[in-house]
Amino acid sequence: MFIRNARPEDATAIWAIIQPVIQAGETYTLDRDMSETEALAYWLASDKETFVAEEDGMVLGTYYMRPNQAGGGSHVCNCGFMTSAAATGRGIARRMCEHALAHARARGYRGMQFNFVVATNERAVRLWQKLGFEAVGRLPLAFHHPVHGYVDALVMFQSL
Repeated sequence: MFIRNARPEDATAIWAIIQPVIQAGETYTLDRDMSETEALAYWLASDKETFVAEEDGMVLGTYYMRPNQAGGGSHVCNCGFMTSAAATGRGIARRMCEHALAHARARGYRGMQFNFVVATNERAVRLWQKLGFEAVGRLPLAFHHPVHGYVDALVMFQSL
């Protein structure tokens, strides 16, 4: 598996990954009824660097990186990660995050922050903690989960 910058021809594969995640509404604060055009415009926006994880010609995951804030906060980056359902449990998210951490350091970022990790997304919380992120804040009942109702969200950070 290798990770590379997303190309325009990856849009169909990226949509196949992000559409079910967005529609499920369990981990991202995106409109569950977002159209393909809207979702791809968000994921591939010019304020982001977008990457794909590819194996044997198949895109198994995608992530983006952008400055978390403008101006005085632009030295901290923010990322979003999604993997295909078929790739769950294969270490794709771990490898994308490791790539993101190395890429962020190479870009001169001083930290990486995840602004809104849904607390019921325990698999992601555990992975981010294993990779050195700390929960530096808890937003009580900040996310309306379609199954669990109102649940907490975490702000997670790692100094680079």
